[in-house]
Amino acid sequence: MKKTLIILAVALMALTSCNKQQQQGADAPAQPTELKIAYVEVDSIMTQYNFCKDFSLILQKKGQNIQNTLQQKQQAFQQAVNNYQQKLQQNAYTREQAQAIEASLQKQSNDLQALDQRLSAEFQKENENYSVALRDSIQHFLAKYNKDKKYSLILSKSGDNLLYAAEALDITNEVITGLNKAYKKAPTDSTKVKK
Repeated sequence: MKKTLIILAVALMALTSCNKQQQQGADAPAQPTELKIAYVEVDSIMTQYNFCKDFSLILQKKGQNIQNTLQQKQQAFQQAVNNYQQKLQQNAYTREQAQAIEASLQKQSNDLQALDQRLSAEFQKENENYSVALRDSIQHFLAKYNKDKKYSLILSKSGDNLLYAAEALDITNEVITGLNKAYKKAPTDSTKVKK
C-alpha cells in the first residue's frame, strides 16, 4: 500500500511538472526570427543633444548661484565672528551680552548649515529630475524611431562598455538629429536660487 502511494505521488509530481513546462512554453513570447541590433553613443548625445546643452547651462548657473550665495553668507558670518572676538578681547561686552551674541552666532552657524543642506538637496533633486527627463526623452524618441526601423535591441555605448561594435550598427547621428528635431526649448525659471 505504501509503495502504491509513493508511486502515485511521484507520478502526480511528474505530471504537474510536465504541465507547468508546457504552459510556460505556450506562454513564452515568440522569438524574433532575425536579431537586429543598433547602438547609440551616449557621450555624443550628451554633447550634441540640445536638451543636454540647455540643461547643462541651467545646472551650471544654478550651481554657481548656490556657491555664490553660500560664500557671501559664510563671509558675513565669519566677519561677525571676527568682530565679536575682537570686541570680546577688548572687554566691550558684559557676560550676558557675550552669551547672547554667542547664542546668536551659533544660530547663524546652524542656519548657514541648514541653508547649505537645503540648497544642495534642491540642486541634487534638479539633477535627478534632469536625468529622468533625459532618459524619458530618449526612450520616447526611440520608441517612435523604432516603429519603422524594427530593431530588436538598441544599446547605449558609453566609453568602452562595448568591447566591439561594427560602425554600421551606430545610429547615434540619426538619433541626435531626431531628438533635436523633436526638442522644443521650454523657458525655465529654475536658474533663480532661493535665499
